[in-house]
Amino acid sequence: MELMLERLSETVASAESLEQLVRPLLEMLEIVTGLESVYLTSIDEEAGIQFVDYAHNTGELKIDEGLQVPWSDTLCKRCIEKGRCFTSHVSDIWGDSQAARALGIETYASAPVCASNGLIIGTLCAASRRSQDIGPRARSALNLFSKIVAQHIERERLLEEVHRSNEYLARFALTDALTGLPNRRALQDELGRLLARAGRDGSYVIVGMIDLDDFKKVNDELGHVAGDSLLKSCAQRIAGVTRDIDMLARIGGDEFAFVGPGPADLDEANRLAEQIRERVGQAASGSYLLGHRPVEHCGVSVGAVAVRFVSTDQAISLADAAMYEHKRARKAQTRAQEKTTGK
Repeated sequence: MELMLERLSETVASAESLEQLVRPLLEMLEIVTGLESVYLTSIDEEAGIQFVDYAHNTGELKIDEGLQVPWSDTLCKRCIEKGRCFTSHVSDIWGDSQAARALGIETYASAPVCASNGLIIGTLCAASRRSQDIGPRARSALNLFSKIVAQHIERERLLEEVHRSNEYLARFALTDALTGLPNRRALQDELGRLLARAGRDGSYVIVGMIDLDDFKKVNDELGHVAGDSLLKSCAQRIAGVTRDIDMLARIGGDEFAFVGPGPADLDEANRLAEQIRERVGQAASGSYLLGHRPVEHCGVSVGAVAVRFVSTDQAISLADAAMYEHKRARKAQTRAQEKTTGK
């Protein structure tokens, strides 16, 4: 008994997965009960199916892992409903169970595996084709082992929930809430990776900055709801013309940026930056439906550069300078048009 408890302690302490915990527990349970098949099941009550997840067989009775049986026909369900955890005369008591009859089970013992809310999620079972008794110590071990399994399953589920929560928080920390695009932090991380790769292979990185012209005017005249709608619609249009390998991000109130890998040839990289800049500018201008009102928006100012061997801050500054140069040129063009038309 002391040897078993020592082994049990080692098993519980070292198990990193359910399988690593269960397999030695089944071996110990077979020794304690003397029954030829011991196994752990899980229950899908909605589907009405019981699954054999892990099994340990030492005699004629073979309970196969992966076996599926209707939950309503199982000895486990009968044991739970009747409050009877053991019988050495299955054929006399539950002869109507097709699963038990097909397997030839005569001696059967089980303990429910329960979640923390009391829901039965599985069973720990021992069975034999022979009619034989099991003592109090064996029944205690069965109950103890089922509780250990339940605690491990609960811990795994909690860890999975924590992992999912951490993933959500990580995504949330890198995402702009309004547009669903990556935010400034995410863009800087991606730009850092691209610059590091460019430093290794000699390629260039395309970096672009985008600013919505007269955005304050939209907010002032139409309200912030209309402004938010413009930001979201504009983001969708820009995303539609940037490359799949580019990252488009919202980095400020009415500022967006994009980064992506470029070729190793400088002239080719500059041509690519200019092509993306032109596509973005064309896509973002025109009419927008803000609420139920169509609004003509003057578009965006875009600066795009090809860089390498610079820091992330330097790359963004270069693109920002190119964007402001484009903004000045657009304003000068607008003034010239207004002067020509006499407005």
